[in-house]
Amino acid sequence: MYDTNYLIHRLSHGAATTPAKVFATRPDQPDITYAQLFSGAQALAQRLIALGLEPGDRVAVQVAKTLEAVQLYLGTVMAGGIFLPLNTAYTAAEVDYFLTDATPRLLVCDPSRMDELTPLAKDATVLTLDSAGQGSLTADLPEADTAFIPVPRGGDDLAAILYTSGTTGRSKGAMLSHRNLASNSEMLVDLWRFTADDVLIHALPIFHTHGLFVATNVALLSGASTVFLSGFDADEILNAMPQATALMGVPTFYTRLLQHDRLTPKHAANMRLFISGSAPLLVDTHEQWQARTSHRILERYGMTETNMSTSNPYEGERRAGTVGFPLPGVELRIMKDGAEVPQGDIGIIEVRGDNVFQGYWQMPEKTAEELRPDGWFITGDLAQQDSDGYVTIVGRAKDLIITGGFNVYPKEVESLIDDLPGVQESAVIGVPHPDFGEAVVAIVVPSRPDLTAEEVAAACAHNLAKFKQPKEILLIDALPRNTMGKVQKKALRETNATLFA
Repeated sequence: MYDTNYLIHRLSHGAATTPAKVFATRPDQPDITYAQLFSGAQALAQRLIALGLEPGDRVAVQVAKTLEAVQLYLGTVMAGGIFLPLNTAYTAAEVDYFLTDATPRLLVCDPSRMDELTPLAKDATVLTLDSAGQGSLTADLPEADTAFIPVPRGGDDLAAILYTSGTTGRSKGAMLSHRNLASNSEMLVDLWRFTADDVLIHALPIFHTHGLFVATNVALLSGASTVFLSGFDADEILNAMPQATALMGVPTFYTRLLQHDRLTPKHAANMRLFISGSAPLLVDTHEQWQARTSHRILERYGMTETNMSTSNPYEGERRAGTVGFPLPGVELRIMKDGAEVPQGDIGIIEVRGDNVFQGYWQMPEKTAEELRPDGWFITGDLAQQDSDGYVTIVGRAKDLIITGGFNVYPKEVESLIDDLPGVQESAVIGVPHPDFGEAVVAIVVPSRPDLTAEEVAAACAHNLAKFKQPKEILLIDALPRNTMGKVQKKALRETNATLFA
């Protein structure tokens, strides 16, 4: 039997040492201290236990981003449960799949969705929590019992299940242990130099690894304060910047902030670190950001299944277009046909370390396919590593285009097109073709109205081998993205599946 709760023991350090320190400031709302954050989490843990939650039970949560939702995460782990956050955009049909698969003891949802989701909850108790932190979950919540001790859990016990986006079939529930989460966040605190003096602008959603297990856990472990925003709002981020020291965001945060005149070196003078992840950051965005703020964005790479695996250095060259080096304690290799590739060649990233998940919930066959017995996880991301050790992601293995027997890596074609004058961004996909098997198709978002497909085609013809050149170039207003800013190539392939039929 363990004598502590592995993750909570680490996350509660700030509450134990500096209870009066402000954990979060919020626009037009009272500040909340570390003591208040953890006292509320403890009260929720006691409520969950009173409702029948037992160690190892799942708590499914589909609610707006609030500090009460953060307390629910902490309270679930305190109670020995497994936190299961769900994207607020998921439909009832999607939620039905997750509830059927995970069989949670409790479901917490927005009051507006209770009638819709309750019939899907099976044997789960349904509670509510709205965007103001109110609902049946928090109603008449008694003061936390000072004698309460978090349910003991070990490093290998599960703390969370996060479902992947399901771009290649059924969504898979990645099982994350207390050690997975604690070890990765502790390493990031050290690598990115977070201390109790930091003020992190927290504008990410908390149903995702980036916002919950990177931003929130790093702040808690370092004893930092946060500017806690309900979502991305450029004005609120810019308002916070003179008093803040760090921002974690996705590429769209940075491209949208670049549109504002207030973004200047003087305005960003108090900031020490801008971090980007969850989707590739264009080299042009790197360069524009440095020109506008005198700061170089630090880009890193991670997955739901692995938390963070690589990062550009805090000190040293942050190389645009790369995701830096493997993190301390994380082994990384690039494989093809069962062997490591020569330096500079393209292969699939595999990683191993305390950051790697425990497998897929209720999917032993899928786990065996992607998680080797010796601990190496096959990420499915294609990459190359240069002589300096920097890793460059070139795409997903599932996005590789095989046309006429030749391999085309979409990133190579996209990088060329993205650098063209008049192009904002592009996505390159393969679609069925009667002669070639697949045809290369480029979907381009112009930055000027007079850009033509012919201009793009001419540049490709001049710079790419013929088999890599797009057989069709489509101009559209915007690329489809998920909530974390990733381009949804599956949707693009489905939309254009009959282009050459």
